[in-house]
Amino acid sequence: MTPADLNTLLPEIVLALFAMSALIFGVYTGKDAVARSLVWATVAVFVLLALWIATTGTGARQAFGGLFQDDPFARFAKVTILLSAAAVLAMSQDYMARRDLLRFEYPVLITLSVVGMMMMVSAGDLMALYMGLELQSLALYVMAALRRGSVKSTEAGLKYFVLGALSSGLLLYGASLTYGFAGTTLFSGILSQLGEGVPLGLLFGLVFMLAGLAFKVSAAPFHMWTPDVYEGSPTPVTAFFATAPKVAAMALLARLAHDAFGAIPGDWGQVVAALAVASMALGAIAAIGQRDIKRLMAYSSIAHMGYALMGLAAGTAQGVQAMLVYMAIYVTMNVGTFAFILSMTRDGRPVTTIDALNQYARREPLRALAMLVLLFSLAGVPPMVGFFGKFTVLKAAVDGGLVWLAVAGAVASVVGAFYYLRIVYFMYFGKEASALDREMSPVQWVMLMGSAAIMVLGVVNLFGIEPAAALAAETLVR
Repeated sequence: MTPADLNTLLPEIVLALFAMSALIFGVYTGKDAVARSLVWATVAVFVLLALWIATTGTGARQAFGGLFQDDPFARFAKVTILLSAAAVLAMSQDYMARRDLLRFEYPVLITLSVVGMMMMVSAGDLMALYMGLELQSLALYVMAALRRGSVKSTEAGLKYFVLGALSSGLLLYGASLTYGFAGTTLFSGILSQLGEGVPLGLLFGLVFMLAGLAFKVSAAPFHMWTPDVYEGSPTPVTAFFATAPKVAAMALLARLAHDAFGAIPGDWGQVVAALAVASMALGAIAAIGQRDIKRLMAYSSIAHMGYALMGLAAGTAQGVQAMLVYMAIYVTMNVGTFAFILSMTRDGRPVTTIDALNQYARREPLRALAMLVLLFSLAGVPPMVGFFGKFTVLKAAVDGGLVWLAVAGAVASVVGAFYYLRIVYFMYFGKEASALDREMSPVQWVMLMGSAAIMVLGVVNLFGIEPAAALAAETLVR
């Protein structure tokens, strides 16, 4: 370990020290009495770290002999993770406080999971990959069961833990096979072993690792935990599950595919394409019958991960760029959508049925308009930014020779538009129903309106994220 190694890991070290300091501070003070202050302190740390990473990093560096990679690809993913985590944390504190769920452990757990995510996207070794993945996952398991008095929340935490342990087992088995046939756990070492004849055992290891990571991104057919966990977890926790962890897992999948197995994109591309098709089809069809908006967003998440995987399946720098752009847009859409869902209450109690939105536009026209924009963007309706996100991954698939995959994505997008437009129909043309509360916290209002504005104004130049994503992709795909 050298000073250069520590300097490369400085953002992760700062965040880990903050998490431990916050934990000690919470234990030795009034615990939950300081939770609100701790939330805002954590939000400030996330935003400052994101600015630090975005403005100071140049080129590509390694630490600990290649175990940790600091490059434009990792920095793009880290900034997206930190900003999305800050947004969700900020808009959730009012909801959690009103329902006596705002404990000091909540921001600490989110911080620890973010440290794990940052480790994931910078992993250059199978052991570093697993260490980051488990740090993230263990914190998320606890967060799912944060509402201790709820049977559904406890069930969500237990299901997530059991199925997460299964996915970790698949990942570890694949990693052990890979190590056995490659003789190294370094991604660069594995890549150097891929010559003319690729050992069958190495391919089996790759498939098992892809299956393990497919659990983390909620890709079908490894999606079974997602609807129940989304429904059972406290809504702010669900919002977090739907944003930052998805970016981290997708970035890790891309790094593993290109850094360790970049010499055989035709082999892993077939597996990723199959996952993409299954996810898009299941997410589009299964969501049609959902009446709970959190379960609907779970199937929406599965479908959107399919579109992101489509870009990765192309096996090109253009495909990775499309995937990164898509994930940034997806996170922004979800932040705004969940800000709206958090405000859905009746007599102070949370409401999650989509029928409750009947005639909502008559009472809250501005909020309904913002939600309409977000739903249109999620559906991929032009000229919203969500359309351009889907267009980029479809184009990457076509340019990568996967025309059939692009056609499947277009069909799934048309089918999936139904359940987004149904919510719009309820808000504007539904039957008269009991009115939802009009109260909405200022932070939630800002997140909702801000996300909707981005979906409209971003059509100009996507706020400049395309060049950053292109640089990140070129760093990864060499």
